[in-house]
Amino acid sequence: MSDDENRIAENAERAAAPESIRHHPARKFRDGRFDIADERLAVEEPLEIRLGGRRFTLTMRTPGHDEELVAGFLLAEGFIETRADLGEIRRLRGPKGAPDPNAIDVILNVPAADLRERLKRNFAISSSCGVCGKTTIEATQRRIAPINSPLTATARAILDLAPMMRRAQEVFTATGGLHAAALFAPTGTPMRSNGAGRNGHAAAPLTATELKVLREDVGRHNAVDKVIGYALMQGMLPLGSALMAVSGRLSFEIVQKAAVAGVPIMAAVSAPSSLAVELAEEVGITLIGFLRNDTFNLYCHPDRIAE
Repeated sequence: MSDDENRIAENAERAAAPESIRHHPARKFRDGRFDIADERLAVEEPLEIRLGGRRFTLTMRTPGHDEELVAGFLLAEGFIETRADLGEIRRLRGPKGAPDPNAIDVILNVPAADLRERLKRNFAISSSCGVCGKTTIEATQRRIAPINSPLTATARAILDLAPMMRRAQEVFTATGGLHAAALFAPTGTPMRSNGAGRNGHAAAPLTATELKVLREDVGRHNAVDKVIGYALMQGMLPLGSALMAVSGRLSFEIVQKAAVAGVPIMAAVSAPSSLAVELAEEVGITLIGFLRNDTFNLYCHPDRIAE
């Protein structure tokens, strides 16, 4: 790493959450020989999620914004439907009473019978994924209202999303090892008015947006869950006047999570899968891929993007 690159990485590390980065020596081969270098690594650790004290699931993630991750995961996967369903998110405590950094317990405001039904429904949807695309999309549609947002944007506004997102990726800048998800909204829009709804009157296409929130994680799905969890906990859902961008590819699961949150325009710097495009087409999301170097591909619902 050059002196300039190292300085940039050091500045990014100071700005990033301390639990997200660790140092490790590495033997770096360059100029025909090995040198010992201090490398920055993105942290990956397990997070145990419990529901009412009972073990529910375990996910590998980058520490930081864990409460948002859990809230977004529960919403995106259909275990909760609104902010009101989410009672309390609390850290478990170890034998000595200290908070466990890798375990969270969630108390839901959901009747037991409803929760059992949601657990059963989620298992059925997960089991069908990858087996029958049509079945998976139909199951998803049954719990996601069509996205009829009037939001439109110019191509220039879309092109600006990727560099804005990249500049905010502090842990990636320091380590090169994380994915990111970000929410953008019309410039000057207060955070809490972002989720104005799925319907409304058409307005002039956005020519500029501003970054509202960005989250990084070793897992692409986790980064999206953290952003959605943030929006849920801030009372911003549905995200009818927001744009979402992700740093990787667009899978079915990523688009599904955005659809649950009501995102009308979604962009990625890499490619979408076939099932991701099919789902976006069905639920009403304008899907954009290969957003890089002043170009992008528009896969469905092109009416939201103006030249």
